[in-house]
Amino acid sequence: MQTVVLAAGQGTRMRPLTASRPKPMLPVGDRPLVAHTVDTAVDAGASHLVVVVGYEADDVRSYFGETYRDVPVTFVVQAEQRGTADAVRVASEALADGPFVVLNGDALYDTPSLRRLYESGPAVGSYRVENPSSYGVLITDGSEEADAVRVTGVIEKPAEPPSNRINTGAYHFPAEAQSWLEVGESERGELELTDVLERTCSEFAVSAVTFERWLDVGRPWELLAATEWKLGDLDGRVEGEVHEDAILEGPVVVEEGATVRSGVVVEGPALVRAGATVGPNAYVRGATVVGEGGKVGHGVEVKNSILMEGATVGHLSYVGDSVLGRDVNFGAGTKVANLRHDGADVKLTVKGERVSTGRRKLGVVIGDGVKTGINASLNAGVVLSEGATVGPGEVVTRDK
Repeated sequence: MQTVVLAAGQGTRMRPLTASRPKPMLPVGDRPLVAHTVDTAVDAGASHLVVVVGYEADDVRSYFGETYRDVPVTFVVQAEQRGTADAVRVASEALADGPFVVLNGDALYDTPSLRRLYESGPAVGSYRVENPSSYGVLITDGSEEADAVRVTGVIEKPAEPPSNRINTGAYHFPAEAQSWLEVGESERGELELTDVLERTCSEFAVSAVTFERWLDVGRPWELLAATEWKLGDLDGRVEGEVHEDAILEGPVVVEEGATVRSGVVVEGPALVRAGATVGPNAYVRGATVVGEGGKVGHGVEVKNSILMEGATVGHLSYVGDSVLGRDVNFGAGTKVANLRHDGADVKLTVKGERVSTGRRKLGVVIGDGVKTGINASLNAGVVLSEGATVGPGEVVTRDK
């Protein structure tokens, strides 16, 4: 099945992590986010991948090349991000006649569910949520308990949702839909693929295929959730150097070229990538990734966090429930708070607005190249822009 993967957006809700890297190329475990999407698509039945690129397109091109896992890859450029229907319209130039699947390159899907989407006729992936009012909600004419019901339409963020099935942005379109991609602008000024879905529903029987697992990775804390998902499937292995006095518990991967020094305790799931060093006498736990070339120093505790390539956490520091960008350098004694005293969910700034993350524990989001001085303190929910600096002993309670 020919498959369109949408990977052109700027990922503004993920800033500062996307200041110089496209959101689909942010790391989730041992590979970029979009690679998980594509791997699932290939496992589900993709025979030709058409990847729509735009912002920092070369990063995506260089990762996949012309062939990925023996599946041919074609890249098309969406020069201006005008919406999902426009992205698929650009991709249609590389599609042959016949049905096609569309997937978001910043979403995770489980393979069995996605395979059902591929094997269905015209279909849309659905996911059941408790509070559907914040999503595009599918209108159906069948039992809400069934695994696949007929879709008659979609409504965006309704006050009174007609069902608890939300639109996952995964579609199996008939061949005819290639001629329906010229749509008008929506109220938010974009060309929406949901308009094509509406047209398909009016002319075909469209199934709502229920996904068992699905995650839209649009904001920094969802990158943590994606890592928790993928590291939850980790099988432990040791290819690098682990000191005889180190303790590895649970599923832990130490890649070739990585070093775990004496006195270290790693409680999996955890991934120590090639060229990274941990310890001595460090404590790593809870769905943590130490990226390629990263360093966790003496007496450091890292919990449920992502350290991207080259990130360094100096000795006697604590990092919890946080995302550190490339080449971040935490001075000795830097401490991250990850819990509000009132027990409420931590808020984070997204596109200039403070929003609830839905997470009781969340630390900081740090852009590439940030440096902190010794004994710096970073409050829960703080965002530091790419290249920001924090002075020695400074207490940071607001974004910088």
